[in-house]
Amino acid sequence: MVERKTGEDEASGAGPGDEAGTAAEKKPRVAWDQRLARWMVRPLVHTPVTPNHITTVRLLLGLAACGLFAMGTRPEILYAAGLFMLSNFVDHMDGELARLSGKSSRFGYHYDNYSDAFLHVALFVCIGIGLQESWIGDWAPWLGLIAGVSVSALFLMFWRIEQRAGTRQARQPMFKGIHLEDAMYFIGPITWSGGLIVLLLAGVALPPLYVAWLAWKERGLLFGKRPAAQP
Repeated sequence: MVERKTGEDEASGAGPGDEAGTAAEKKPRVAWDQRLARWMVRPLVHTPVTPNHITTVRLLLGLAACGLFAMGTRPEILYAAGLFMLSNFVDHMDGELARLSGKSSRFGYHYDNYSDAFLHVALFVCIGIGLQESWIGDWAPWLGLIAGVSVSALFLMFWRIEQRAGTRQARQPMFKGIHLEDAMYFIGPITWSGGLIVLLLAGVALPPLYVAWLAWKERGLLFGKRPAAQP
């Protein structure tokens, strides 16, 4: 997730220098789960709870889900899917608390993003470990590694674009209040319907294509010189 320290411009859809933008450009572009997360963390604004505490909870939930996926048995993988969906939602809460409370920090920003990257790799690797008894066999963990690295690379690329060109340039594709990263919520329904192998193979096939396309489209930002600061 690349929204931990983006400030109110991400929440409002407008930033400095955007006065000339159209009304449509200034309209808030906030995902539904992000809105719910913001509502849930409001009571925590004036408490000792920090965004880093929430990031740690997200990390622990995600690791627990990965461990259950690695077991590869029912009902463990069913619980794992639910835990990972919860972890994915909690991932929005730290950023919202940081924005509402002003408790943003550079450490927290990196902690959040690197935790996301690590969990995405661990998730698919553990799914692969749990599928070694399937027809995929010993290839499953390696396919999981490919899928996990690809998904992590995708979101780290958004992160790098944000660092180099600002929040507006780094926005993920969004449709009807649903961000690209919200596709991770489908882990639950897919797992519960017995489609874990399909999920793994889709993770191997689709994210690398998007990574390659994004790398080509934004090659100047990703690999070139950092754009000059706007006066």
